[in-house]
Amino acid sequence: MGRSADQERIAVGDQGEVDDSGCHYLHVDMDAFFVSVEVRKNPALAGKPVIVGGAGGFGVVSTASYEARRYGVRSAMPMSKALRLCPHAIVVGGDHDEYAAASADVMAILRDVTPLVQPLSLDEAFLDVSGAVRVLGSPREIGQMIRRRTADELSLTCSVGIASRLFVSKIASTRCKPDGLLVVPAADTLRFLHPLPISALWGVGPKAAAKLQALGLFTIGDIAASRPQTLYSNIGRGRAEHILALAAGRDPRSVTPERVDKSISAENTYFRPLTAHPQIEAELNRLTMKVAARLRSKQLQARTIGVKLRAGDFTTYTRELTLERPTHTAAAMLPHLRTLWQDIERTVLGGRPVRLLGVRASALIEQDSEPVQLTFDDAEEDQPQQRWEGAERALDEVVARFGGSALRPASSLRRPPSQGRSDHENSSLGS
Repeated sequence: MGRSADQERIAVGDQGEVDDSGCHYLHVDMDAFFVSVEVRKNPALAGKPVIVGGAGGFGVVSTASYEARRYGVRSAMPMSKALRLCPHAIVVGGDHDEYAAASADVMAILRDVTPLVQPLSLDEAFLDVSGAVRVLGSPREIGQMIRRRTADELSLTCSVGIASRLFVSKIASTRCKPDGLLVVPAADTLRFLHPLPISALWGVGPKAAAKLQALGLFTIGDIAASRPQTLYSNIGRGRAEHILALAAGRDPRSVTPERVDKSISAENTYFRPLTAHPQIEAELNRLTMKVAARLRSKQLQARTIGVKLRAGDFTTYTRELTLERPTHTAAAMLPHLRTLWQDIERTVLGGRPVRLLGVRASALIEQDSEPVQLTFDDAEEDQPQQRWEGAERALDEVVARFGGSALRPASSLRRPPSQGRSDHENSSLGS
C-alpha cells in the first residue's frame, strides 16, 4: 500500500517549489482506515469493494473502501442500504482492538514530530509543527515524512493537508484523498477557498448547502461577497458571522493537545444475566445517561461511542461508531448505541443471556473547543437537540442536589433487581 511520487499535489502555485512558510497546521487523515487495516491483514482484499461493519445485512457501515464508495456507500449508512447499492461488496465484521492498536501506532508517529497533536478520531488528527521545522524541515517536508513513515512502517496510507489556518488544512486533506499531500500557501488561502463549493466546508451537509444555495450562494467566494444582513435574516447572526469569517479565511482556533482522559465508560456486571430485550435496552439507556452526565461534568464531548457486551458463556463483543459531530448528550448517542447493540444481538449473540453491558465514549475533545465547528442545519433541526441538551443539563442539576435516584428518564425505569448487580465506571487515562 505504498504511495507514488506523482500522487503528491500542490494546491496553488505553478511549477517548482510551493511556498509553505507560515503553514504550520497539518491535518493527517488515514485513507479508509478500517478497510486499510483489513487489507494489510488480508492482501487479497486489495482493490475490491470492501465494507467494514455489521454483517448479515444488519447494523451500520463503519467504513468502506474507495471501490465501494463509487457505488454510493458511506460511513454510518445502514448496512442493508449499502448492500443494495453494492450487492457484490465484501463485508468484514471488523476488529476494533486491532484498529485501536493501529491508531496508536499512527499517533506515535505523529507525536514523534510534535507534542502538539490533537486526535479527532482513530484515523485523523491536527498537528501544529511550528516548533519542529528547525529540526525536521519545512511543513511540506514534514508532511512527506509522515506519509513515508506510515507507508513504510505501518503499510498504511494517509492524506495530509497543510495550511496556515486550521480549518483550511482539513479541507486540503479532503481535497487530495486518497494518498495525497496538499499545500495551501498562506498568501493564497483565499484563492484556494473561494472557488470551492460551499459543501467543501467540513460539516456543511446537503440540507445546510441547500439553504445557502436558495440564497444564490454556491461557492465559498459567494459567501464572502454576500451581504451580512442577508445571511443574518436567513440563518441567524451567530451562524452567519461564523461562516463569513471562515469564507474570509479567518479562524483563530489552534491545535489543542489531547486531554489526559482517553475515554469515559460505564458498565454493569449482572450476576443474574439479562434475557429480556426491554430490560437490556433500559439498562443501555441508563448507562448512556451516566456516561453523558460524566462527559458534561468534565466539559468534554465524544466523537466515538461504543457498546460492550459479555454473553453468559463469557464471550465478549464490542461495536464502535464515529459520530458525524461530537456530543455529550444521551439523546444524540442512544439511537446509535441501540443500533450497535441490535447488531450484536442479530449477528453473534443469538438470544444468549447478557452477563455484562457497557457503554464507552472516546476520542474526547474539550466542550466548545471543536477546532472545526462548521456544521449548521436548519433551525428546526437544531431546536430538538438544544432542548435535549437543556433537559439533560437540568437533570444534572437535580441529581447533583438531590442524588442520583431523584430523577431519571422513564425509559430507564425497567431495571433488573439491584441484588446481584455490580456497577463499574471508568475514565481511562493516557500514559
